[in-house]
Amino acid sequence: MSSHGAPVPMLSRKCGPLTGEAHVPGDKSISHRALILGAMAVGETRVTGLLEGQDVLDTAKAMRAFGAQVEKRGDTWYVQGVGVGGFAEPEAVIDCGNAGTGVRLIMGAMATSPITATFTGDASLRKRPMGRVTDPLALFGARAFGRSGGRLPMTIVGAADPMPVRYTVPVPSAQVKSAVLLAGLNAPGQTVVIEKEATRDHTERMLAGFGAEISTEVTDEGRVITLTGRPELVPQVIDVPRDPSSAAFPVCAALIVPGSDVLVPNIGLNPTRAGLFETLREMGADLTYENLREEGGEPAADLRARFSPNLRGVEVPPERAASMIDEYPVLSVVAAFAKGATVMRGVKELRVKESDRIAAMADGLRAAGVAVEDGPDWWIVEGLGHGAVPGGAVAVSHLDHRIAMSFLVMGMASEAPMQVDDGGPIATSFPIFEGLMARLGAEIERI
Repeated sequence: MSSHGAPVPMLSRKCGPLTGEAHVPGDKSISHRALILGAMAVGETRVTGLLEGQDVLDTAKAMRAFGAQVEKRGDTWYVQGVGVGGFAEPEAVIDCGNAGTGVRLIMGAMATSPITATFTGDASLRKRPMGRVTDPLALFGARAFGRSGGRLPMTIVGAADPMPVRYTVPVPSAQVKSAVLLAGLNAPGQTVVIEKEATRDHTERMLAGFGAEISTEVTDEGRVITLTGRPELVPQVIDVPRDPSSAAFPVCAALIVPGSDVLVPNIGLNPTRAGLFETLREMGADLTYENLREEGGEPAADLRARFSPNLRGVEVPPERAASMIDEYPVLSVVAAFAKGATVMRGVKELRVKESDRIAAMADGLRAAGVAVEDGPDWWIVEGLGHGAVPGGAVAVSHLDHRIAMSFLVMGMASEAPMQVDDGGPIATSFPIFEGLMARLGAEIERI
């Protein structure tokens, strides 16, 4: 079952060249943070290009529940913030749908205010562990009461007298780091987060943009991020760059479908997010950046992807994992069309995403005739080369939007069509996926 009703089985088949411009949705990470930081600023933040997928709409709804005014007029979203520490206690349970990022960031943002809030989500989100966020929030003085294993539904009792915290993130996770920094906003003194491996830094960039005093230095301990609490955040005008994780799908499809030439305008190229594009270039992908520029403190460019018949397998450096963690599923599809083995290590985080993404991709690839080896934090795809991937399988999406889209991309170039059991969850991050791919020339149908 899709989180939004009955399952939506889908099929994609071999198609002609993919051509044209792919206007992908706004960046999901930046969209969530624009709403949350806008709600914590004093005055009106205006946001254009917001990703209007269900995950982000659920965050908008949550900010309203905490007392901010959030409304859309025309193409612009307006957020009237209540200031740091100004959240009101919600009257009802906060339903974050499928949004792992949304729920963890919101928990952090409210954990240092003297209010109580209860969070829930869909079947997939209720399975995901929240202890990795509630453990550091407890150091501020917040208390969490959830189901066994630290799962939703969960009630957070915010700290009445929060203490600043010095916290070393145990596994690379931008969500955990961000939750701690957002909690630190309403704690006195300096909150320090140390990460041994760098993760996406949208929260740091955007906190600085909203006027917080925040610094990052690289030391022997790793990246040390220091935030001074109780700032007055200044409202912003934000034009959200397009999402590199969504761009991954039309880009990867163009690389494996003969004759393709696709331009993806205004893509965020934050170095903590662009690992996929670097890896594809190492594989021999014809991928170029045009019109490099900056949007709201974030680097951006237009990205052109062309059919690349001579892709080769590579070993992806484990230290790159954090900058492309959401892109491994679709990378594994490209790897099937490359010559030789693509080795992906240091990716245990994939085991606890919307689904166990390593298992889900390995099962589907094997069913489609591609050899895969996998272990606790690694997997290897044995590429068959262009024109040699059988396909013809039904892949199980496990309510995971990225698994569903990855196998639909595969079907565009495999010898026989690929089916997914449920494409419904695609709406959580990329509601226009089907229409956008169809305009480029893909053949995707609901069955």
